[in-house]
This record gives sequence, structure tokens and C-alpha cells, in this order.
Amino acid sequence: MSLVRKLFPLALALVLLGGAIQGVSGLRSEPEVQGDLKPTSDQLDAAEEIAAKLKHHYRRLEFDDTLSSQVLDSYLKDLDPNRQYFLATDIREFERYRDQLDDQLSRGQLEAGYTIFNRFQERLETRLGKLLDTIKNDLDSLTFDDQETVVVDREDAPWAANEAELDAIWHRQLKNAVLSMRLNDSSLEDIRTRLTRRYESQLKRITQNTPEDVFQVYINALTQTFDPHTTYFTPHNSENFDISMSRSLEGIGAVLQYEDGYTKVVRLVPGGPAAKSGQLKPADRIVGVGQDGETPEPVIGLRLDEVVDQIRGPKGTKVNLEIIPAGSASEHDTRTITIERNKVVLEEQAAKKDVITIDRDGETLKLGVIEIPAFYLDFAAFHRGDPNYTSTTSDVAKLLVELRKENIDGLVIDLRNNGGGSLLEVNKLVSLFINRGPTVQVRESSGRVSIEGDKFPGVLYAGPMAVMVNRFSASASEIFAGAMQDYGRALIVGDQTYGKGTVQTLLDLNHGKLKMTNAKFYRVSGSSNQNLGIVPDVDMPSLIDKDEVGESSLPNALPWDEIESAKYQRVSDIVPYLPELREKHSHRINKDPEFVYVESLRKLLDENRNRVELSLNEDNRTATQKALDRERLAIENRRRQSRGEEPLASIKELRELEEQRALDPESDEEAIDEDPYVRETGEILVDYMSLIRDNQVARK
Repeated sequence: MSLVRKLFPLALALVLLGGAIQGVSGLRSEPEVQGDLKPTSDQLDAAEEIAAKLKHHYRRLEFDDTLSSQVLDSYLKDLDPNRQYFLATDIREFERYRDQLDDQLSRGQLEAGYTIFNRFQERLETRLGKLLDTIKNDLDSLTFDDQETVVVDREDAPWAANEAELDAIWHRQLKNAVLSMRLNDSSLEDIRTRLTRRYESQLKRITQNTPEDVFQVYINALTQTFDPHTTYFTPHNSENFDISMSRSLEGIGAVLQYEDGYTKVVRLVPGGPAAKSGQLKPADRIVGVGQDGETPEPVIGLRLDEVVDQIRGPKGTKVNLEIIPAGSASEHDTRTITIERNKVVLEEQAAKKDVITIDRDGETLKLGVIEIPAFYLDFAAFHRGDPNYTSTTSDVAKLLVELRKENIDGLVIDLRNNGGGSLLEVNKLVSLFINRGPTVQVRESSGRVSIEGDKFPGVLYAGPMAVMVNRFSASASEIFAGAMQDYGRALIVGDQTYGKGTVQTLLDLNHGKLKMTNAKFYRVSGSSNQNLGIVPDVDMPSLIDKDEVGESSLPNALPWDEIESAKYQRVSDIVPYLPELREKHSHRINKDPEFVYVESLRKLLDENRNRVELSLNEDNRTATQKALDRERLAIENRRRQSRGEEPLASIKELRELEEQRALDPESDEEAIDEDPYVRETGEILVDYMSLIRDNQVARK
């Protein structure tokens, strides 16, 4: 037998085997990842599964080149929001992926995400190494007597052309950090220690990055292109549906989100330790976490679940948080607070009542005020069939019966800072104030619309009503306020609400979980709560920055829209009374020292928030800070004078007073009838009652 004939079967077998191998790899031909971190087979499978499930998202985006481009931009922004690590050459190189990510992700390919991340990690390690070397050896050579400035927000700045240009950017940022701390009376050695600890912590963290870290960041760049509430959870943190530290473990009772490398406070849970302490506010950023008695360790750049794990702990223990207060001009203007961990007690979320009086035309009118911090329900007792289970509606019903016995003339429902809760409860609560009818519409991604409603006849309270809301009133609060507004059942007073009008479901994956938006809430009038929120009938002054807080501040939030109105019967038409109500309200608050104080403070905060650049000249910066302090002190003293209180002598006294208020918020708590917002809402409600009465008299 010739050699050719002997080798032919082997050659044929190898050809067939090669075809089989090529056929298998053709199912998912993964391009070569550049760099050390590479995806696992589980992550490749999960990427393909997630892409398939996202095709059923409420938004129904196509996996096409437009989506690919958006994912690339989102990913680069997530990694380098201030454009201070990547070079322009990197960005040009990544442009080859602009129309490829949709195809890669649909096939379960992750090469682009891992290659980009590996380059980012390389740039970050190099940059932090240079920065730490400068802090160690050249910090005392920095001068602050020229006219140099630093750009505060580089989100839209051009990418640095080369390393020298990036060095110059970081030099100015380091000078800004040092100057900010010098102006807060920190010594050079203290500054060196704090900055070294911050950047060494970041460097240590990035060297510990795993393929799982890359996968989470990259996949969420995809999911959050659909909407901000669609999120991928790794197996490690998939038990968190909407990371809230008030649930399975003791914590501080705050809802957090990851934003541009920072852990940002979204809202505080009513009755939780953070809300009760008064020291932490929505839009504050947490930059350091330490256990009781320990100096906070930097957490900038850490994943959200890692920060949450550090904040959580046994009931009764304390956690120290280094925070950048909302509205701060510099990320280095931080302060440290201490909060004792605890569980959120249901009773502390419970509705409670009070009565205020309004004197008008020689008559004293009694108004009931019911504060509802959350729409709560004891699910365990409810499912056991316990007839005495705790719930918002049962508590409010009892309070209404008590207030009726007190012969109130009108009612105020206070939903300020109420972030929502049980849909079942909000529907039942609406039923106390209307005599049957729809309460909310829910539109699914398929287009099917279902209607939730009050099926029980009768009304527990039929008198005049006002509902108080603010920017932190969300979800179930917006359903209640929207129903009251559509039915003409109550005046809505306060600030435009949060605008959370979407519904999510949690989907199991082969590797982790996917929380995906699959429905939207609509009012009975057909208007969506989403994005727009509830626009009050009468506005109140507010210090809350809508660009920082609310659905409309989130990237890729689903838009406001309308569907067909449900069939419902309005109780009354409030609209014709609104121009006169607003005029009377405006006349009052323009002379009220409490609202003048709020408006003056808001303008000062806006000026501080809107600064594009900061001077790196110490004399200029000091002069600017002194002018700001003088105006802040003057605003505070005008308010104190109106209250008959002694003026403060210095900004130092004011800061000490604010720290005292933060440490002991109950000492500064106002009685309900001294809350200017409650009192003004009462005045508006009495105005409304008077206009109705005058209209009825005119008809006779």
C-alpha cells in the first residue's frame, strides 16, 4: 500500500474533525481579548441570555448599530466619567466597536467589553501610580499664587491628546484637592495622609478586579441603555432587588445607587437610622466607610454591593461615613458622620395624625393632618389571614374616624418624602376618599392595559382635602396624588414629584439575575406618572435640585406619555379656582420670612452648584469663600431675627449649630403647626373652602 493511500484516511479524518471543531466554535467565535481579564464560559452564556431577554423589555429597542453606539458611549462614561484616564488615541481605537457591540452581545461575545476594561485598568494603574509619587515627593512644591483654574466637571471636555496633557489635567486636580483641604485648615501632612490613603485604596481595589467585576459593569452599560431601572445582578449580589439596606440585614436605611464612581444616596427609608439621625441627605455622596472608632476607608470606585456590604452590620453597632454633602462645589469638601445601625421598625413608618388651626375672618378652622411616611403592609400577617394585620389603609382609617370625632373642617394628607411601597395599599387608601372607580392603569410591554380600582361602595371622608408632596414623593405616593388630582378630590400642594412610574420584574438567569422594566403606571386620566411625576396645583419653594434628584435626572429614563383615559367620574373641578389660589399663596409666601429664607438659600445653592470652573489662586478662592459665608450667615440671621432669636456672630457659630442639629435632629424638630409648609398648605385649603362657599352662595 502506497504512503499516500496509508495517509489518506488520516488526512480525511483530520479534515472532518477540523470541520467539526470549526462548526462548534462557529456557534460562538469569541474574538481574542486584549489584556489579562477574560470572560468565563458562564458569563458568555449569560450575555447571550440577557440580550435575548432584553428584546422583551418595555422599550422594545432593536439590537442594531444605534443601540451599539449608545452602549459604547455609556460604557466609556461609566468607566471614565470625567475623561481623565483614557487618551484620545484609546477612544479612536475603540471606535471600531461602535457598530459591533449589538452583534457581539447577541452572540454572547464579550471581547469588546473586556478589551476596553483592560485598557482602562492599565491607564488607571499608571495614573494612580504617578499621582501617589507626586503626593509623596512633590506636594510641598505646589503653589497657589497664579491665576490658574480647574474645570469642575469634565464630562463634555475633549479627551486628552497625550500623556503630557493628561499630566497637566491631573496636576490641576491635585492642586484643587490640596487647596480645598488647606482652606478647611488641614495641615500639609494631614493632606498628604488623606490623599495617599484615598488613592492607595483605589489602586489596591483595581488590582483585585475579577472577570465578574468587568462583566457587571459592561452588561449594565447595556441594560441601562434601555432604562435606569433595568439592572444585572451578579450571583454575589442577586439577592438585592433594589439595594436597600433596610431589608435582609441591619443597616442605615438608605437606598443607594452607583454614579460616576461614587455611591450616591437616592432616598432615605422612613423610620430608618439614617432618616432619624438627620445627618445623611438624598444626593449626598459616600466616599469613605469605617466601622465604629475607625477612620473611614475610601470607597470611591468600589462596586455598589461592596460599599453596601461595608455599611451593613449588626444592630446596635455604629458606622462612620465620609460624605460629600449635596451641592458641594468640590469633591474634597467632605465631612464625617456616625450612624448607629438598626432595623427599620414598622411602627416608625406608621401614619400619624395631628390637628392645626387656621384663623380666618374671625373664625377658627380645625384641619386634620395625617402624615404617611410609606405605603406599608405586614405581608406575613396578611398571608396568614390575620384580620388585624398592620397596613397603611387600616391605620389611616382609624385616624380618620378619630379626626371626624374632633369635627375637623378639612384634611391634609402629607406624603412628603414618601418613596412608595405596596400597590395594594395605595389602591385601598384611594378607596377611603372616592365612591368606587378606577385608581391606576398598568400598561404591559405587550400593550395590554389593566385597571386597578376601588370596588367598595362608600367614602370614609368626603370633606375638603389637600395632599402635600415633594420631590421625594415617588411611586405609590404618585399613584395616590395622581388619583386625587384626576378625580378633583384634593388639591395637590408642594413640589413636582419624583416621576417613578415603571414596574420591574426579577428574572432568574443561568448566572445571576436581571431586573427588567416590563410595565408602566398611568393615571386614570391616561397621563403617565413616569418622568414627569405629579405636577402640583400649587407650587411650594424647595431647596431640592431637580437636576440631581428625580427620574428626569437619570440617563435613558422612559419618557412621559399618555394612553386612553379610563372611565371615571370626577368629584369636582378644582381647575377654575387655581389662578386665585395661586395668587393668594404667592402673596403670602413673598412676605413670609420662612419662605423668603428658603428662596434666598436656594439661589445661593444654585450659584454654588452651577460653577463651571474653580480658581486655584488661594487669595481668590479665600475671597470667594468668605463672600459665600457672609451671604449664608446673613440669610440665616434674617430668619433668626424674624423668629425673635439672637443673631449668630460668625459662620463658625452657624456650622457648629448645624452640626448640633445633625447630631440631635429631634432637638430642632418643629411642632406640626409650626412647620411653614404644613401651615401654608392649611391656608391654601382654607382659601379653597372659602372660594367654594362663595361660589355656592352666588348660585343661590
